[in-house]
Amino acid sequence: MSLVNRPRRLRLTPAIRRLVRETTLQPADFIYPLFVRHGEGLRIPIESMPGQAQLTIDLLADEAREISRLGIPAVILFGIPAQKDAIGSDNFHDCGIIPNAIRAIKAAAPDLLVISDMCFCEYTDHGHCGIINTPEHERYNPRLPAGYLLNDATLDLLGQASVVHARAGADIIAPSGMLDGMVGAIRAALDAQGFAHTAIMSYASKAASVFYGPFRDAAESPPGFGDRAQYQIDPANRREAQKEIDLDIEQGADMLLIKPALPSLDIIRDARESCHLPLAAYQVSGEYAMLHAAAQMGWLKLPGAALESLISIKRAGADMIISYFAKEASRWLESA
Repeated sequence: MSLVNRPRRLRLTPAIRRLVRETTLQPADFIYPLFVRHGEGLRIPIESMPGQAQLTIDLLADEAREISRLGIPAVILFGIPAQKDAIGSDNFHDCGIIPNAIRAIKAAAPDLLVISDMCFCEYTDHGHCGIINTPEHERYNPRLPAGYLLNDATLDLLGQASVVHARAGADIIAPSGMLDGMVGAIRAALDAQGFAHTAIMSYASKAASVFYGPFRDAAESPPGFGDRAQYQIDPANRREAQKEIDLDIEQGADMLLIKPALPSLDIIRDARESCHLPLAAYQVSGEYAMLHAAAQMGWLKLPGAALESLISIKRAGADMIISYFAKEASRWLESA
């Protein structure tokens, strides 16, 4: 007897499977992260992230041109300054590591979009994402615990740094510190200085995740004390993530970003169903490292595992994926 409904008819050959595939990946879906440091001619491998390296500014031109040739439309920048201090002043200096990197990339590949990760953890000597409540600081609040991240004082610096990065040529500012009011403060600062055209991609839902470990090696930004749970979202809280997303939309975010990606597929789906803004997800360093580690042990094949994980992120609803696999995945897709 012939069954009327046979789904396997549409799985018979590779050509049929490609024809009916619901979710596809292409290089245009990716954003590639770059770690930039001071020096000259240096490509310093990141041990916990195989294939990734810190680059000096003089190497960025060739890197940017390669990324463009692969069809990847954007990069996101993370800086490692020569000097760190209590307020992360390199982040809002006109000749800081990231403003100089932006100019170098734009000179080499003008059409490559540059996203500036806007946070202070890489630039502060304490490794937290802004100004810390200490008796030595002029904004010290004795009613708050020592070591508490001062929200509004940090917003002022985020606005200053965003203007500096936009002036250097950043197309998109991506605030990642999970501070209350960060999108509104940055939007106001940019608009006031004539950068109304500069977009904001807000880290709207960023969990206090264990999957960021290798990134802290890459960006040399582990917190000097405590952790960042006082301002990042508890990974257990789905409704709170949606509340943060709604607040960032109200404040004028142009795009939303959810991090980490695989542990947050439900958050990505919730965001996709609740709003119409472009939606990005960050496949973070720990996700990247664990796939490499399993592949090195011979437990899985890296190309297939990486592409399947990326497909799952896009299937959940992400329009764009920040991924350390972006260059490799683009080559794998081209050869498939």
